[in-house]
Amino acid sequence: MDYLQAGNKMSLREKLGILTAAAKFDVACTSSGVDRKGAGRGVGNAVSCGICHSFSSDGRCISLLKILLTNECIYDCKYCINRCSNDVPRAAFTPEEIGTLTMEFYRRNYIEGLFLSSGILRDPTYTMELIFRTVWLLRRRFRFNGYIHVKAIPGADPEVIRRTGFLVDRMSANLELPTAEGLQTLAPNKSRKTILTPMRHIQNGIRENRNELALYRHAPRFVAGGQSTQMIVGATGESDYQILEVAQSLYQRFELKRVFYSAFTRVNEDKALPVLPGGPPLLREHRLYQADWLLRFYGFQARELLDERRPFFNVMLDPKEDWAVRHLEQFPIEINRAPYEKLLRVPGVGVKSAQRIVAARRCGSLRFEHLKKLGVVMKRAVFFITCGGKMMYPTKLEEDYIVRNLTCGKDRIRFGSDGMTYRQMSLFDDGGFQRQVTPQERLQAAVGQF
Repeated sequence: MDYLQAGNKMSLREKLGILTAAAKFDVACTSSGVDRKGAGRGVGNAVSCGICHSFSSDGRCISLLKILLTNECIYDCKYCINRCSNDVPRAAFTPEEIGTLTMEFYRRNYIEGLFLSSGILRDPTYTMELIFRTVWLLRRRFRFNGYIHVKAIPGADPEVIRRTGFLVDRMSANLELPTAEGLQTLAPNKSRKTILTPMRHIQNGIRENRNELALYRHAPRFVAGGQSTQMIVGATGESDYQILEVAQSLYQRFELKRVFYSAFTRVNEDKALPVLPGGPPLLREHRLYQADWLLRFYGFQARELLDERRPFFNVMLDPKEDWAVRHLEQFPIEINRAPYEKLLRVPGVGVKSAQRIVAARRCGSLRFEHLKKLGVVMKRAVFFITCGGKMMYPTKLEEDYIVRNLTCGKDRIRFGSDGMTYRQMSLFDDGGFQRQVTPQERLQAAVGQF
C-alpha cells in the first residue's frame, strides 16, 4: 500500500487532527468541539478531535469517534474541502491505526463507537476494501463489539459492500445533492444512478437478512441499524418542496432510517457555488428536519406541506404551523372527539401528547387545564382547538392574526391572565377523610399519571 507508506512520516496525532477536521461536514452525527484537560478534582477529560454524538433508537446519546480513512480523493466536487484540486494537508490511516485508535479511545471511555467515512482513493472498490479491512480488524482481531457506522462508497463492488454490511451496525450512501442536475453541476464525477445503486444493494441485503433471521434466529445480522443518506441544502436552487419530495421518495423506495440535511457552507472559492451573505442557511435546515419528522411520524405527505405554487416554508413558523394557518378550514378541532390522526395535525400536539389525550379522555371530558399536563404546547395549540365546543380565549380564526400571534412576542396571548391555574386536584378532601371519587377526579388522576 504505497499511499500508507507515504504517510508514515506523520504521527498518529497529526493524522488524527487532519482527518477529524476533514470529517466535520458530514452531518450524520454532531461534533462536540470540546477540548478540556482534567483538573485533578474529577475523573476523565475531553478531547475535541474526533469525538461526536449520535443517538440510539431509545433516545440515548452516544459518543462516537468520527474520522475519515483518508482525505485523499480522486474526485473534484466543487463544494468539498477535500476535492483533488484543493491544496490542503493530506493524510491517511492504515486499518490497523484506526483499530488501535478506536480501542484506545474506547478504553479511556471517550467513545462508544466509530463513525468512518473516506475520500475516494484510487477507485471506489479499493477504498471500500480498505473500509472493510478496518471493520474486519475491529470485529475479529480487536473483538470490538461497539457501534460502527460506515459509508458505502458509490461505484464500489457490491460484494465488498455486502461483506462490510455483515460487520457494521449502520451504512449510508450520501445522495449529496437533491437533483441529478445539481449533481452534474457541482459533482460531475458522480451520478445519481451510481449513488442509488449501493442504496438498493443495502436495502435488498436487509430484506434478505430479515427472512434469514425468521428461519434461523442466530443468523448474522446485516446492517441491523438500517441505512441513511445526506443532502446538501442551499448549494443549488432546489426548493423546499423538491427536497421533501426527494426525501419522501427515498423513505418509500429504499426504506431509509434517516435523511440528513446539511446547510451549505462555502468552503471553496468557485464561481459555480452560491454566495450566501447571511452564512449557511441553518434555519432552513432546521425547518427541513422538522418537516422530515412530519413525514415520518405524523402522517403528512410532502404535497400537503408544500406545492409548486408555494414551494418554500415560511421560516418564521415551524412546518406544522405553516400548514395549519394555510388550512384553517380544518380547524378548530374538538379535543374530546377528534381521532388520533387529526390530533397529530394540531400545532403544539406531538405524538406522545396525542397518545396521552386519547388515553385520558376515556376517563371523562378533557378541559384546557388538563392539556398542559399532557404535554400540549398551549401557546401554539390554543388557536386550533376547542374543549367542550369552546375555545380557551376569544381568538380569530384568521391567518394574519394567528401568524402575528405565533411570531410576535408582543402580540402573543398572555396565558394565565384569567387566573387559571394548573394544579392537580387531590383525591381526598381537606380533612383527610376518604370520600367518593367523582368522574372528574378520576380524569384528573389519569391526567396526572402522564
